[in-house]
Formats: sequence, C-alpha cells, structure tokens
Amino acid sequence: MAENNRVVLITGGGRGIGLGIAHSFAAQGDMVILNGGSDAAKLNQSVEELRQMGYKAAGFIADLSDYNAARENFSRIEAAYGPVEVLVNNAGAAYYGLFSDMDISAIKSVLDNNLLTTINASHLAVPAMVRAKGGCIINITSVWGIAGASCEVIYSAAKAGAIGFTKALARELGPSGVRVNAIACGAFDTRMNDNMSQEEKAAFTENIPLGRFGCPKEVGALAVYMADAGYITGQVVTLDGGLI
Repeated sequence: MAENNRVVLITGGGRGIGLGIAHSFAAQGDMVILNGGSDAAKLNQSVEELRQMGYKAAGFIADLSDYNAARENFSRIEAAYGPVEVLVNNAGAAYYGLFSDMDISAIKSVLDNNLLTTINASHLAVPAMVRAKGGCIINITSVWGIAGASCEVIYSAAKAGAIGFTKALARELGPSGVRVNAIACGAFDTRMNDNMSQEEKAAFTENIPLGRFGCPKEVGALAVYMADAGYITGQVVTLDGGLI
C-alpha cells in the first residue's frame, strides 16, 4: 500500500459513491475526511467502518450549501488535520419529475445540493492549495450534465454547471499548480437510484453497452488516478459503461 498521507476531503462521503471514493483514497494511505450534510449516525458508521479496516478517517457534519457553515467546517478540518490537499466534491441529490411541476423551493434545493456545495467547498479549499502551489479538486458530476435528461432538468442544469465550473477553474488555477477535473457518472447502484423499480433498472440497463450499473469503487479508482496524474487538468471523464 502506498503511503501518500494526503488530507482528502470527500463531500457526501458517508454513503454510496462518496464512501466508495473514501475507501479508494484510504487504501493509498491518505487521511480521508468525510463530510455529511445531516445524517450523523450514518457518517459515524462509515468512519468507523474505515477505521476498523486500519484506515485513517474522520467525519464532519456541515451543510456546505451554507457558506458560513462550510467555512466553519473547513476551519475545524484545518485545525485538526491541516489544509485540504485533495477535494472531492461528491455531495448531491437527485430530483425526478416534470420541470413544470417543480416549485421554486425544489429548484433551489437541487441547485444548492448539486452546484452550490461544489462552489462553496472549492472556494474555501483553493487559497491553501494556491499557497502550496499544488492540490487537486475532483468534481463528481453526471452524464446528464452533458446529454441532459427528461424529468431531471434542474439536476442536469446543475451538473452542467459543475462541468463548466471545472473547465473554467482549471484554466484559472493551472498557473498556480492546482488541478481541477471532473468525473461524469452514469447509472450507479446507489441510493440515488432507489426511485427506480427493478423493471425500470432492467430496461435502463439495456441502453448501457456494458450491460450493468456501475459500482462506487469504480469511481474511487478513477478519482485516485486523477489525483495522482499530475498532467491532467480541465478534463471531464465519463464513467458510464458507454451510455452516452
């Protein structure tokens, strides 16, 4: 096992893709810090799961769509472990329904959870990375941010925003040695897709050339590679089994 010993913050890290990413970085010897929005019990369970495997892990609860809460969270992390060297912006929430049926509170919630969290966490992580002349931000987005999805219009818009944010920030931070990339995920076997019935999942799988949903550990493996690949920046890598 490599001993990178980086401080890696994973937002939405308590379950699903975020926890898969945490396992992958922890296995490299990194200090993984899981951020959760509200479910402290689940977050603590995930941290304990990692520690029982001999990994270095900690967890913090904060609503990262609230900038003041996010700033306090970063201050606690830096005081305990030092500056964040790798930031994985994974926090997000899906919404399935007609755009015309969404009220403004639902629209704002989807944008806050999927885009504003990414912007806030990045804004707070960047200064230390620039001072260190190094660091890495990986934004977990979606193929729907590229192709768009019916009945997931605002979710698609938020993920498209994260892609544009990735490309622009990579250009801005490149001269400082800070890299910014994104992973556009397809269909994964996580709680986010629990709204689909088994029949709907089977029908959707027929459109995936590899014939299956992805696993969180596959996102983790790609995230670790992107964090280590020093000449990759401004890229959006699709991880979708060939869906789009």
